[in-house]
Amino acid sequence: MHRIMPVTILMCADPLHPRRVDEHFAREAEAVRALGGSVALIDHDALQRGDAAAAVRRVPDGLGTAWYRGWMATTAQYAALAAALAARGVVLAVPPDGYEKAHELPGWYDTFAGVTPASVWLPLSPGATPAADKLAELVRPLRSGPAVVKDYVKSRKHEWDEACYIPDLADVERLHAVVTRFVERQGDLLAGGVVIREYERFDGGEARVWWVDGEPVLMGPHPDTPDRYPRPQADPIAPCVRALGCRFITTDLARREDGTWRVVEVGDGQVSDLPSVAEPADLYLSFPIR
Repeated sequence: MHRIMPVTILMCADPLHPRRVDEHFAREAEAVRALGGSVALIDHDALQRGDAAAAVRRVPDGLGTAWYRGWMATTAQYAALAAALAARGVVLAVPPDGYEKAHELPGWYDTFAGVTPASVWLPLSPGATPAADKLAELVRPLRSGPAVVKDYVKSRKHEWDEACYIPDLADVERLHAVVTRFVERQGDLLAGGVVIREYERFDGGEARVWWVDGEPVLMGPHPDTPDRYPRPQADPIAPCVRALGCRFITTDLARREDGTWRVVEVGDGQVSDLPSVAEPADLYLSFPIR
């Protein structure tokens, strides 16, 4: 018998049918309701336009504590969402500083530095590509050899050779070219700046572990590769997760060629995708009441 889950989840509305949950999250909404929880709708398009008050118009007043599960938001958008909800008597279970810490690499990197590829980063505005000599100075702490470029949140691994992979950091010209293409193609979506990470070769796919209040509550494949599911032990990274102190996060784990499990990415659980093979109820049963 399932325990009752008296929790409110804020989900994104379908842009074409604003009274319905976005189809991408419909399966999760069904699970929440089946467990006795409630769902309120957020207009994500309005949030992206900068109108947070319109984004929360369909959220009932006085709900108390609520958890967000929806499309990704920038840290500024998330802070605006929190403020607009607070004006309606609704408190996000994950505060804006917690969202930023888990969502952007500079927020979580130091805590996970021993178990994730070595990285450096540089704050940048969209479209502002740094000079080659500045990039050469930036990567000086890293080992020579291959690396990957991303922003604080995402990479362009689907454009591996053009805007992601750097064969050798000693080749400053190539480093500059790849970073330049990455910044250009991210455009206004560039999050925070650029990150350069030492490239480590993994095999066997990635596992995504979901954590609520420092405890692992669900493990499954990475959503991009649902047919490849390694099964790492979560216990070795639990101290890092607890030290980070965020309420709801995901960690993507992969096995390096030498057999060592590494943290490929950390994310805020509210905006991390749930693989299609996972059972949403297994995640939502772990949510505390407050």
